[in-house]
Amino acid sequence: MARPYVVLSVATSIDGYIDDAGPQRLLLSNAEDFDRVDQVRAESDAILIGAETLRRDDPRLSLSSERRREARIAAGKPEFPVRVVVTASGELDPGQRLWNQGGRRLVYTTTAGRERLGDRLAGRAEVVSLGSSVDFSALLDDLGERGIARLMVEGGGRIHTAFLAADLADELLMAVAPVLVGDSAAPKFLHPADFPGGSRRRMALVDITRLGDIAVLRYLPRPAPSDGSSAMMKDAL
Repeated sequence: MARPYVVLSVATSIDGYIDDAGPQRLLLSNAEDFDRVDQVRAESDAILIGAETLRRDDPRLSLSSERRREARIAAGKPEFPVRVVVTASGELDPGQRLWNQGGRRLVYTTTAGRERLGDRLAGRAEVVSLGSSVDFSALLDDLGERGIARLMVEGGGRIHTAFLAADLADELLMAVAPVLVGDSAAPKFLHPADFPGGSRRRMALVDITRLGDIAVLRYLPRPAPSDGSSAMMKDAL
């Protein structure tokens, strides 16, 4: 079974932060961009986040649009994509919103994490051990065997870093907000890592879309050999 097509989705400040260090989440996107993200979710078979994002944001990872939910059902799909959480430690709170709503949920963890979780998520999620460490290649293999053809990864920074460092991302959707955070205590989009090709490898920019004051950049992390054609830029700034 083929691995899913992996789309990384992130909203960042101009200086690369995904939040500030304050108690309330920094909303980097605007209404138009939130609707775009809802569409990307609707097109996905599963949405993946890390445990740190789950603890910090308590997201539901649902679809806001009733029309999109109905379209999924009409196409023979579940109303909501599968929600996937990755945790090495197994430190998850069963009281968070994600576990207490409709839809299918998967947790990928380590042997130790599974032992720590015990039966806390019984009836809420299927827990899958990946062994002594979180192997993202094995995770994608397992999702492929479960029929997941398109995976949307919503972070956080360590998760995005892991996918890019392992060369497992097929597409990157980056919404850039016109703000500066500048706080070393705030979470960043990416962490230091040994990325394939290092600073000499260039991604392929295939689209730029303007949504109000947000610029959405679409990159292919593994660019095809250059054929001399120019990148497509929609509503270019």
